[in-house]
Amino acid sequence: MTVPNTPNRQTQDYQALDAAHHIHAFVDQKELNAEGPRVMVRGEGLYLWDNDGNRYLDGMSGLWCTNLGYGRKDLVAAASKQMEQLSYYNMFFHTTHPAVVELSETLFSLLPAHYSHAIYTNSGSEANEVLIRTVRRYWQILGKPQKKVMIGRWNGYHGSTLASTALGGMKFMHEMGGMLPDIEHIDEPYWYANGGELTPAEFGRRCALQLEEKILELGADNVAGFIAEPFQGAGGMIFPPESYWPEIQRICRQYDVLLCADEVIGGFGRTGEWFAHEHFGFQPDTLSIAKGLTSGYIPMGGLVLSKRIADVLVEQGGVFAHGLTYSGHPVAAAVALANIKALRDEGIVSQVKAETGPYLQECLREVFGNHPLVGDIQGTGLVAALQFAEDKSSRKRFANESDIAWRCRTIGFEEGLIIRSTQGRMIMAPALVAGRTQLDELVEKTKRAVDRTAMELGLL
Repeated sequence: MTVPNTPNRQTQDYQALDAAHHIHAFVDQKELNAEGPRVMVRGEGLYLWDNDGNRYLDGMSGLWCTNLGYGRKDLVAAASKQMEQLSYYNMFFHTTHPAVVELSETLFSLLPAHYSHAIYTNSGSEANEVLIRTVRRYWQILGKPQKKVMIGRWNGYHGSTLASTALGGMKFMHEMGGMLPDIEHIDEPYWYANGGELTPAEFGRRCALQLEEKILELGADNVAGFIAEPFQGAGGMIFPPESYWPEIQRICRQYDVLLCADEVIGGFGRTGEWFAHEHFGFQPDTLSIAKGLTSGYIPMGGLVLSKRIADVLVEQGGVFAHGLTYSGHPVAAAVALANIKALRDEGIVSQVKAETGPYLQECLREVFGNHPLVGDIQGTGLVAALQFAEDKSSRKRFANESDIAWRCRTIGFEEGLIIRSTQGRMIMAPALVAGRTQLDELVEKTKRAVDRTAMELGLL
């Protein structure tokens, strides 16, 4: 299906200008310039249209962020109204403003009671930059300035600024100038790839115990915090075994290491809970948030602090020398407030938990459970991953799995579907407002893409 549009310029003109002035994310720019990027011009609900009139079902919510879908007039109105009233002011100079105050009031009404304060940023990457300084400052105030090492996970992702890249475990990013001292890593809990003969429960505990081993190696008096995504996003939508998070929490508490959850992807309803750590049943000391905070309508992120940390910073810390020009921006705060109210008042998060999330997961397992190319299916709520496998019985993965998954992703575009490939996994995270009709379309078009990929491999 196509929808007529009247482009301001021809697609080739946009592509030429794009090539002349932009360096895109995570792509060989020379190759992209030769190919030419798709020029997206309109969005409505779960759908996008490019400059040539082609329609796509967005199975990735942009970058896991458009939780309410595209074209929400209430979010547009919230931004417009705030721009007319107070387009900008800062949180320096002993000032605040109603939009950010009311946002925090609503946000903390939805969070578990042990959280109390937020430091707002412009993105998830910035939230994790602020995290490092905030955690280290906390320990300084308590008289433990040597407690500054942060531990992350290999293949975890926490952003693409220098410090957030270092926190993450993408080695190819480290090789491009993205590593800092006093940051260490342990293995990811990727049972399908690395579990060997262990059961998922055994493997989950084994992975968690690596944190204890690393803390003992470094000395608990030197370790400030452990950061991880409740489930890995950019690393392949990897869900840890159920045994993993309880053991991680036990270790952090035993050695007095702060437990920091990166909720940038998992936050604001993705798993059917407001925050993914609630789905996995652990209690972090900090939450990094962004993306679904505003449904991607305007940039905003933040670092949520437990009372344990905030009370020390406020009551004992004096001046905390941090700040961002756009922290708590009035327009961003107004949009975030409207977004959270919509998610709450329209019952969207509870719908994901009780209805649409279980429906998507059931459909995926029914359609792909016996597919010759799919070895495993993971997910909950409106987030899922299909693991490609060369041999399902032994969990053997393709040597060129990244190329195969990328090919499947490309076929998806040809079928009018946007899904994402990471290593040998096809991942999807549709907008939380998706109904059964859209989810059926998502699964059906994904099957077409996977089937065509399997046929090219001679498996169908």
